[in-house]
This record gives sequence, C-alpha cells and structure tokens, in this order.
Amino acid sequence: MTPEDMDLLAALGRARAGVRVEIEKPYLVESRLSPLARREGYESIEALIAGLRAHREERLIWAVVEALCRCETTFFRGREAFAQLRDEVLPALSRRREAPIRIWSAACATGQEVYSIAMAANEATGLATGTRFEFFGSDLSERCLEKAQAGLYTQFEVQRGLPIRLLVEYFENQDDTWAISPRIRQMVRWKRINLLADLSAMGRFDVILLRGVLRGMHPTLRSKVTQSLVALLPSDGVLVLDPEDDITGLDHLLAAAPGGAGVYLRDPSVRAAAA
Repeated sequence: MTPEDMDLLAALGRARAGVRVEIEKPYLVESRLSPLARREGYESIEALIAGLRAHREERLIWAVVEALCRCETTFFRGREAFAQLRDEVLPALSRRREAPIRIWSAACATGQEVYSIAMAANEATGLATGTRFEFFGSDLSERCLEKAQAGLYTQFEVQRGLPIRLLVEYFENQDDTWAISPRIRQMVRWKRINLLADLSAMGRFDVILLRGVLRGMHPTLRSKVTQSLVALLPSDGVLVLDPEDDITGLDHLLAAAPGGAGVYLRDPSVRAAAA
C-alpha cells in the first residue's frame, strides 16, 4: 500500500468511527483488510482501495471501516472488574432499584463481554428480592453482531477466560462448537451503534461497559465518546473502562472505585464513602 492509501484509510477511520488507524504498522492494516478484499472479490488490498476510490460506495466504505476496527474480546476479560460488578456493584444497585437494572456493553464485539456480565449477574448473591436485569450489546461491526447473536463459540474461544464451571452451567456442546444457553442468549438485545453518533435516544443505563475501545480511538474523540456515555448514566451509575484508560479531564464526572479494576462511579456520595 502507498502512503496515499494509508492516508485515505486513516481519514475514513477517523471520520466514520473515530478509529485511529496505525499507519506506522501497515502489516496490521493488511491483516485486517485482506479477508475483506477476498470476500469482496478483489485480488489484493490495493485493488480494494482502488475500488473504494473509484466508486465511493457507502456499503464498501463501511465494510472497510468495520474491518479496521478491533474486534477482539474474550470471556471475563479483566476478571477483577466482573467480580466487582457481581459482588459489589449489582447488589448495591439492586437495593436502590425497582425498575430493571439496565446494562450496556457498548462495544461488545462478538458477544463474550455482554454474555459474561449476564452470567455474572446470574451468579450474584445479595441481590434484592425480585431484581431484574436488561442487557444490551452493541457494536459497529455487523459481522461481529451476527456472531454475538448466534451465541456459538469454538473450543478455543471458550477456553479464553471462561471458567470450566460456567462452561458446564451455561453452555451446550454442539459438535465442534459451544452454544450459550438460550436462557442467557435471550436476555440480551442487540443493535448496531456508532459511538460517534448522538446517543441521547438510547435512554438511561445503570452500568455501561466500554473496554478495548478508547485506546484504539483518535485521541481527540476519546473524551467526546466517554462524556456521551456518562450522560446516559443516572447519578449512581457505573462506567467500566480498561484500568489503563486515561480519563484526564473527566475527573469532575467520574471517580475510580477502590480496587483498580477500571470501575468508575458517578455518584458524589458513593465517591465520598469510597475515599
């Protein structure tokens, strides 16, 4: 690929999804676009980009942008965060809620994260009687969402982070794949969402997970996306990020919960109690 090709991809990634294309690592870009080029019938990535320039077809543009986005996840990635949600956050919220607790995995990739939090909620103890949950999974990639909705995972995928007890409890072996329990799968609602869009129509969420995303975004857009999500949280809502995510400039909106797991609190009284 030429420098001009890389510049085009970087501009598309930033404008359409806020993605920071690593132009200094062309091998990564090639690894993500090669499968797309084959699916679209192009003999090479260069031919794919030439087609992109020639036709400016929206469907192909979005296919390229989606391919440039990371779609990597595992079950219970960042186990400490899930333990904190299960043992502390969800029980506390359940005692303050009559309506269902709404949880959104805002970049769910192939679904492991939202299924993990659904399993964690099902395993939680100390919940108020009658506690109900609503789970939502969204991603920019339609291909990732299709896999997530199917709830089918390979042996390799379930071995990455999923405790054997939960595998036995919540999955059924089907030939060479594992299918998540219909009881868990049917608890989740799915939608394709671009986090750069206006999110105000999404409504309120008690817990939002945004992990594996901010580091891959253009620096100037990280704060915008984070603030858009915080605006959807009630005063006692919780945002879950990667522990190493930088929230400089958002200190007035969020405070890290004890434990260093990437769980952030919005409620001022909870912050004071945790200090």
